[in-house]
Amino acid sequence: MANEIEWTDDLAVGAYLDYLGMARGLSPRTLEIYALALRRLKEFLQGKPLLDADGMELEAFCGLWLHRKGVVATSRKPYVAAVRSFYAWANDKGLLDDELGNPARQVQQPKGGSRLPRSMSLSSAERLMWAPDLGTFVGIRDAAMLSLLMGCGLRVSGLTALNVGDLRTMQVDSRPRLMLLVTEKGNRQRMVPLPREADSLLRVYMGHEELASIDRQVTNPQGKPDKVLFVNTKHPILAEHEHVGEARRLTRRSVHDMIQRYGRRVGIPEHELHPHAMRHLFGTELTEGDVPTITTQGLMGHADPKSTAIYVELAMTKKMKVVDQHAPLAKMKTPVGEFLKRMPR
Repeated sequence: MANEIEWTDDLAVGAYLDYLGMARGLSPRTLEIYALALRRLKEFLQGKPLLDADGMELEAFCGLWLHRKGVVATSRKPYVAAVRSFYAWANDKGLLDDELGNPARQVQQPKGGSRLPRSMSLSSAERLMWAPDLGTFVGIRDAAMLSLLMGCGLRVSGLTALNVGDLRTMQVDSRPRLMLLVTEKGNRQRMVPLPREADSLLRVYMGHEELASIDRQVTNPQGKPDKVLFVNTKHPILAEHEHVGEARRLTRRSVHDMIQRYGRRVGIPEHELHPHAMRHLFGTELTEGDVPTITTQGLMGHADPKSTAIYVELAMTKKMKVVDQHAPLAKMKTPVGEFLKRMPR
């Protein structure tokens, strides 16, 4: 039956991605990456159908062509995985020439040494925290997001996925303090304490009258009503009445662009202007503060501690004090930090 269909590139790629999503259960993010890889392969083939590509073309695409486009060895790995997976699927479906078989079978993963992560410097982070205009709703929103990225070590995917229902409150030294239930890589969850500066900025953002006027109602993964936490203020396509609910959620690209915009304005080096640089800063500063490795791993989501509720609560109190003393926001001047110094503890 497969050969009775006229398999265009779009039809083949669509069926392949459906297979990955439904049969293999790959995440939407992985599907996006594989779709991008196949779009770039189409660009390389310059009009030649994907199903007609030969092994030499696929090796050239995965190697020299991507290298010339600035894709380093470690970043080429998902491209190679997508190419090999697509042609293996097409071969199993009988979409390839029977005599030639799978043209991607000889394509090898690139070899490259491990790189040290690029971290944002403390001085750059301090300048970035002063960049948003706290006299505006957007400025308060952006400052709150920056404080979570560098003060809690969040991945940008975890930041943008947050709903109001992911906030928790606990008493620390007889004062209410906020925590976040963060969902990141592989749908793993962890509870993250907020430094005082981030706590205060988030409360100001959530109490802003402009946020109260925005319809951001969604249904959470458990099927319960919830609200998007960090919202966009405009949409390039949707009409005003359609710009509600999930459409209000900020994207990873929007956060990245926001960091670039503020960072360039205050003269931060280009290689530091990405969300993960702030996550690396968080990990670096905790390590330099002699925070135990197991505590740092728990804060950054590199491990899933299993303990009873009482031990989780005890550990959270310790982590709250750790981020107050050692996270980047505790080591720089920020608008909220200066205000907090004048407040009784």
